[in-house]
Amino acid sequence: MIETLTLPFQFPFMQKAFLISAMISVPCALLSCFLVLKGWALMGDAVSHAVLPGIVLAYIWGFPLIIGAFVAGMFTSVATGWLSENSRIKPDTVMGVVFSGMFAAGIVLYTSIESDAHLDHILFGNMLRVSSQDLWTAGLIAGFVTLALVIKWKDLMLHAFDPAQARASGLRVGILHYGLLAILSLTIVATLSATGLILAVGLLIAPGAIAFLLVRRFGQMLIVASLCCFVAMMTGIWASFWLDASPAATIILVLTAMFLLAFLRRSIQIRAQSRAI
Repeated sequence: MIETLTLPFQFPFMQKAFLISAMISVPCALLSCFLVLKGWALMGDAVSHAVLPGIVLAYIWGFPLIIGAFVAGMFTSVATGWLSENSRIKPDTVMGVVFSGMFAAGIVLYTSIESDAHLDHILFGNMLRVSSQDLWTAGLIAGFVTLALVIKWKDLMLHAFDPAQARASGLRVGILHYGLLAILSLTIVATLSATGLILAVGLLIAPGAIAFLLVRRFGQMLIVASLCCFVAMMTGIWASFWLDASPAATIILVLTAMFLLAFLRRSIQIRAQSRAI
């Protein structure tokens, strides 16, 4: 029985999948808490889709794909912020227009190039073929993002709750705003090899949403989100081995199931409190 349960851990390609998942689970979970708190779910979706043209152009010009992804992500973030501040259009509308336009441009470029190489793994992830370079890239980015969020979490929390109070307290709101966007772009780059662009938004939203339903303090929310994301990624990869399914998609399904359970638990608690009153 034990040998059967541990069988997926005996294959090198599965070991790399577990390793890269463990590395990116914490930064994705921490960042998801801030995105949920600020109501930036659509921003995570926008940036994750909008990096596609940068990746394709980097591939065409022979640059590292992560550079193209980061530049495109930052361009989308800055363009969205500038348009929101200089027009009457609401930010969610601006994000929808910008990210759909960027993603459409990426699809056009992607389908127009002629090459024996396929970039499908950029869209859907390629966790079972993670290279040593992918592990180093994800590890370095994950370490930097985690350290930055842990050091600045109180400032970012205040900025998320009340930007006016953060400004009055002497915090550099502009640096926090665009710093968080830069961290978002970097985190998406780190997840490219694992979940790809399309499913990356699940890792950037679901852990924070689950923790938001389970706890009330933000410090606890960061810890619970990290644990939920780690458990979901390990469970998803392990289950995908036996189901012969996509690891990335299975991870997102596990996170969705955890969210539904957390929502059900919260609903039961609210009904119990209502009856007690």
